[in-house]
Amino acid sequence: MGQKKKKSMILLFAVLVVLVAAYFILQSWNKSQDKKEQAKEEAENIYITDIDTITDIKYNIGSGDMEFTKEDGTWYVTADKDFPLAQSYPEQMADTFKKLKAERELKDGDSLEDYGLTEPVYTVSLTDGEGGETTLYYGNAAGDDYYVTVGDEGKVYTVSSTTISDLQYSLEDMAQLDTYPNIGSGNLKKEVITQGGQTTTYDSENDDDAQNIAAVAGGLGAVTLSKAADYSVEDKDLAGFGLDEGSRTTVEAVYTSDDKEKTLTLYIGGTDDSGNRYVMMNDSRIVYLISEEICKNILNEE
Repeated sequence: MGQKKKKSMILLFAVLVVLVAAYFILQSWNKSQDKKEQAKEEAENIYITDIDTITDIKYNIGSGDMEFTKEDGTWYVTADKDFPLAQSYPEQMADTFKKLKAERELKDGDSLEDYGLTEPVYTVSLTDGEGGETTLYYGNAAGDDYYVTVGDEGKVYTVSSTTISDLQYSLEDMAQLDTYPNIGSGNLKKEVITQGGQTTTYDSENDDDAQNIAAVAGGLGAVTLSKAADYSVEDKDLAGFGLDEGSRTTVEAVYTSDDKEKTLTLYIGGTDDSGNRYVMMNDSRIVYLISEEICKNILNEE
């Protein structure tokens, strides 16, 4: 290779090194600028709450008082600790309100009455880990926002209306329902029905039960746990649903899942005013409503 060509290669390599270095320097500078811009924006934000840990959330958005309490890392409905509360709902509420951002703070504004804050539309009370309480009052709507004041400090802010969207669920919406297994004729091994002291067994190993297994598997596979009559029934109330030990029908379904044999226990009780049957499963305290037709299929009744 000639000297001239070597010098050209060296020059090109040097230029490449410079360009690569410049690229990384520019990237670093851009990241630094982004961080500065983010820090500036954060410094300009107005937060009307700053709560490290929320242990109690109480609110009323026009449909009655709701309250949730956190104990040992778990959220409960304060008035009914046995209610099967899906943790994602209160966790989202706590995440929203522990550091609530205001859209703006009103300076030299009108009286609280003019913003609907003397008779608030919504009230949200938050208790921290040390027992301190912060109360937010929501007044009139202001476009996509609400006027809000905190406690008795008198300052008026606007906050996004989305901040109360997490509060608009009913308790029924927030219930953590049981997970029902996938059962069909392909994985149902056996069903044992006990009713009034009498036991009926359908076994997939018995060729004579093939039609019966298909029928009851169709019923078991059609079950949907979506409607509940009681979310935390007490033993003393089971008779009212026909689910006390002396009245209910017990169904034990042995099935396979992931190559493992498992057992589902269903308790079938009486009917409601619409003709649906009351049903419980395994050790759950939730009373579900399942159609009479599905229950008849599970029990292999005409």
